Amino acid sequence: MPTIAAPASTSSKRLALSALAPGTVQSEIRAMSVACEQMGGINLAQGVCDTPVPPPVEEAAIKAIRDGHNIYTRLDGIGRLRTAIAAKQKRDYGLEYDPETEVLVASGATGGLHAACMALLNPGDEVILFEPFYGYHTATLRSLRMNPVLVPLDAPDWILVADRLRKAVTAKTRAIVVNTPANPSGKIFTRAELEAVAEVCLEHDLFLFTDEIYEYFVYDGAQHISAATLPGMRERTIVISGFSKTFSVTGWRLGYVTADKKWMGAMSYFHDLTYVCAPSAFQHGAAAGLEQLPQSFYTELATAHQDKRARILAALTDAGLTPSTPAGAYYVLADASKLQGTTSAEKARNLLAATGVASVAGSAFFRSGGGENLLRFCFAKIDDDLNEACARLRKL
Repeated sequence: MPTIAAPASTSSKRLALSALAPGTVQSEIRAMSVACEQMGGINLAQGVCDTPVPPPVEEAAIKAIRDGHNIYTRLDGIGRLRTAIAAKQKRDYGLEYDPETEVLVASGATGGLHAACMALLNPGDEVILFEPFYGYHTATLRSLRMNPVLVPLDAPDWILVADRLRKAVTAKTRAIVVNTPANPSGKIFTRAELEAVAEVCLEHDLFLFTDEIYEYFVYDGAQHISAATLPGMRERTIVISGFSKTFSVTGWRLGYVTADKKWMGAMSYFHDLTYVCAPSAFQHGAAAGLEQLPQSFYTELATAHQDKRARILAALTDAGLTPSTPAGAYYVLADASKLQGTTSAEKARNLLAATGVASVAGSAFFRSGGGENLLRFCFAKIDDDLNEACARLRKL
């Protein structure tokens, strides 16, 4: 009988975590959601958007399951949805995309960003993002060995300083990421600001990745502008969006990318490699939504959330947590100076213990040392939960 060697010690240099893993921790958003669930609180931390799903979307997805649409789709999604996405981009922004070669149905906007980074960027490349930033953007880049470069926006309205952006560009810069309307600040980039970004992209031959997932959540007459519509930008702009927020289906993991066909083949390949395809039956639900919901659905969506925004702003003000008023998206950043705790993470947990309302530490959206007196609150909640959360906050 051959002798079987004893297993190597777990202290072996080969049997170890990756170079990335030791520095990673659960996102503060997820951590607060878990803490909130454990105590049965009201979750204003995670952008779960638990408002009702539009009936045409829900019914079409259920019907698709019953009709047997439960197997793999084409790697870039079903033709019906790709066609509907192309029509939507034409309707809303005048952007022409070929549904056969320039539309990718992704496993969430996050999956679309991941595929785009895999296809278009290399390890060591620098990518400029604006601060406060969405943590999944920076974390995705780092997970692929790319280097986020943060350009701070000026509070309280989060204004872009063009010279600051220009100074951040180096020989290693390959792309800029713009999230508008933005998470966590609710900032909507103005046309002038987007033109400044476009000028830098054109001058230095950079890609522009735009996360437009909150495109319909705009308030007080504000307008969302897709940067791909600016002169010279369609070829280099990778538009990333999805249905999680608009149709209240965050758990469906259904997003999309529209981009020039020269980039789409590689993006589709890497999306297939990681996810195979977006959930099949849910694609039929999203297609039905795009096909059947009238334009009034989108304006009413903004109106309803503007009312929710007013309620959370009033409650935070009454609680002494002075908020900034977001122009878009469905989050509010509030001043947490009055709360006990040295860090914003401690303040968020103390607020949860005192009120049963979960928020997210502002430090999750800034480089080290930033955002320690800020908390983020999500107001995309059903009315009963939002009203109860507001009542609890007022007890402070």
